[in-house]
Amino acid sequence: MNFLRNLLASCLGTIIGVIVLSLFGFLLFGMIASSMNESEKVVVTNNSVLEINLSDVVKDYAPKSDSAFDQLFDEDMLQLSHVLNAIENAKNDDKIKGISILNLFVNAGIAQTQAIRNKLVEFKESGKFITSYADLYTPKNYYLSSVADSIYVTPYGGVDFKGLSSERMFYKDFQDKYGVKMEVIRHGKYKSAVEGYLDNKMSEANREQITSFLNSIWGEMIDDISVSRNMSADELNLIADDLLARNSTLALENNMIDGAIYQDQYEAILEELTSSEDVNIVKIDEYIDNGKGRIKSSSSNRIAVLYAQGDILYGKGDETYIGQESMINAIRKIKKKDNIKAVVLRVNSPGGVALTADLIWRELELLKEEKPLIVSMGNYAASGGYYIAANADRIFAEPTTITGSIGVFGTIPNFSQLVDNLGINAEQVSTNKNSAGYSPYEPMTKEFYDVTKEGVERVYDMFLDRVSKGRNMTKEQADAVAQGRVWTGKEAKEIGLVDELGSLNDAISYAADLVEITDYKLNSYPRYKKDFEDAFKSFPFMNFKEQLIKDELGESNYKIYKEVEKLSKIKGIQARLPYAIEIK
Repeated sequence: MNFLRNLLASCLGTIIGVIVLSLFGFLLFGMIASSMNESEKVVVTNNSVLEINLSDVVKDYAPKSDSAFDQLFDEDMLQLSHVLNAIENAKNDDKIKGISILNLFVNAGIAQTQAIRNKLVEFKESGKFITSYADLYTPKNYYLSSVADSIYVTPYGGVDFKGLSSERMFYKDFQDKYGVKMEVIRHGKYKSAVEGYLDNKMSEANREQITSFLNSIWGEMIDDISVSRNMSADELNLIADDLLARNSTLALENNMIDGAIYQDQYEAILEELTSSEDVNIVKIDEYIDNGKGRIKSSSSNRIAVLYAQGDILYGKGDETYIGQESMINAIRKIKKKDNIKAVVLRVNSPGGVALTADLIWRELELLKEEKPLIVSMGNYAASGGYYIAANADRIFAEPTTITGSIGVFGTIPNFSQLVDNLGINAEQVSTNKNSAGYSPYEPMTKEFYDVTKEGVERVYDMFLDRVSKGRNMTKEQADAVAQGRVWTGKEAKEIGLVDELGSLNDAISYAADLVEITDYKLNSYPRYKKDFEDAFKSFPFMNFKEQLIKDELGESNYKIYKEVEKLSKIKGIQARLPYAIEIK
């Protein structure tokens, strides 16, 4: 017995020792890494070219911890405003001769990509060059790169230019077969987040809205490419229909690229453009780290940019999801600061928990009584994301923003058919008529459905009330453009859900003009603090299970797995975008 006790104590001591040594090693490594980063800042010389590679995730808000330990495990991310500011600074930087777009995948949403592309159009007005090179152009990468004066691809590459498509999965037959189903209560004929549980094919209403917003986004892309490449929309659509850019030869013949060359040849072109045999390539993240990710000002005036980024969930909130605690704390801090003259709420959210959205809406309503509130919409400002935006003094959206989806739903898992097939019976004993509530092992009763439906209808009516008052509409007018339908920013402006098409910078400029200030600094909110538990979660070995699942399923199947996992965790009445929309 003593032997076992001693062996257990020895093993436990070893495990604790390994953890302590590991933590010490991580801290020491973090200090060394931080020291190296300080000493290895890139120097911008007179023959520099700014290289834009957006393979790192582009987020609207990517706050960096001051702790070297945290930085050691932070995911590589670029903040959209930093990218835009860097391009603006490069336009006026005599040491930057031009820009080279060099990447395969653009890890940004379509609205973010459009904002970056528009800033590159402004950069070209300085007379400096923009070139682009890739081994293969994906649709989003080509859209971004088409702004360049010249586009090059490797001889064995091509341009994946074929239009946009959306695919939905339907589970009704699966549910019927295995006896595991999702009970659905919703309002909004277009609220198709739950359509996959109700049928085995797409409804005409859903097909209508998907067709509409895909055509709207594709039309924006075609219009921009048409101007940059001096081609008509008909020519571009013919190329997409017949895949006439699928290899470098066809792409060159059809004016989609300007040359099929290898990278060393591309580098020689950069030397020629800069009149230098020693071109200094400065990567966008390095340029930002040199302080070029912000516009400098000595003014005491402030404009607050309040970021609402990610799913809306009940809880604390961080840079990955919107929680009422961090948002309310941030709003109250902003309200108290006299030097903050206006607030821009940047929304990039598909929505989520209706209760959380309403709590945030209330605080924004109180804030608006004291300071102007302007909304800027990113890739998404849909459902709950639109709910918190509806009461703003003015709403800006990118033409390709996905917004609207004004509708609500509730989903509840039910296993009654499955347990019946397995010969399992569940029974309840209660003190009152409704004490037991809902059991997933029994068919949903009409009484429970009616009560839940009443809750959904109540939230939908409140949603319409928020929209009608915020947008100066009648409830009937709001209902006509609601019903859960998804709109692009361009479509939303036409029906009155959005005031202006423009970027985050446009919204900030409008806010400054509104309060009559020309010189100001931007303050970002919320400000998140990580405790030790949060930091520990970012350790590589803490993500080992997720990585195993991803490796086993593959990237595409892993995304489906994450969507199903997310849906399975949904609780309460939801104001959420019908589905994930991805433009590659």
